[in-house]
Amino acid sequence: MIASGGTEENRQTAGAPRVDLGRSPRVVLRRITSHDQDEFLERVRAGVGLNLPATPAAFQAFLGRFDEGRSAEGLLICLRDTGAIAGNVNINSIIRGRFQNGSLGYASFAPHAGRGYMSEGLGLVLRHAFDELRLHRLEAQIRPENQASIKLVKRHGFRYEGYSPDLLFIDGAWRGHDRWALTNDMHGIVPDAPHPTLPDR
Repeated sequence: MIASGGTEENRQTAGAPRVDLGRSPRVVLRRITSHDQDEFLERVRAGVGLNLPATPAAFQAFLGRFDEGRSAEGLLICLRDTGAIAGNVNINSIIRGRFQNGSLGYASFAPHAGRGYMSEGLGLVLRHAFDELRLHRLEAQIRPENQASIKLVKRHGFRYEGYSPDLLFIDGAWRGHDRWALTNDMHGIVPDAPHPTLPDR
C-alpha cells in the first residue's frame, strides 16, 4: 500500500478551514474534503501502484463513501509546516454492535514517502480511532510482499493473525493478504465509556 514517485512540492492547499483531528511534531491529521481533489489526484498520478482514485469523477465517488466515522472515515496526513498531503488513511467497513471494528487502508505519497510521516500519522489515526471513534479493533490486510507496510503496522504493535487467500480484488485479480490487527487495550487507549452501540452483555 505504500508507494512513491513524482516531484517535490511544498505548498499550502487552498480551500476552506480544516479541523485538525490530531497533531504530532511534524504532521497533522484531518478529514479529506472536496477541496483536496486537485492535490490528491496529483499525488496519486505521481505514485506507483496506488489503488486510489485518479480522476475527478472517481475522487468524488471516493469522497462519498465517508461519513465521519459512522461507517467509514477518510483521513489525510499533512505536513504541519506547509499543509502538503503526505499520506492517506481510510478507516473502512466500520461495524458497531459487538464487533466495534474498522479496516485500515493507507498510502504514502511522493515526494514525502520514506521520511517517517506515515508512521507519525498512523499514531494519530490510532488515537482518533480508539479514543474518538471508540473502536475496539482495527484490521489491516496487507500483501505479503509489501514489507514497508508490514513494518509500519508492526512498529505500532499490530499482531499477525494469519493469511487469507483470494481476500481482496486488486489489479484485476483476487489476491491473498496477510491479516494484521490491533485492539484498543493492546495500544493502551481504552475510552472511559464504550460506544453506545456496544451491548451491555
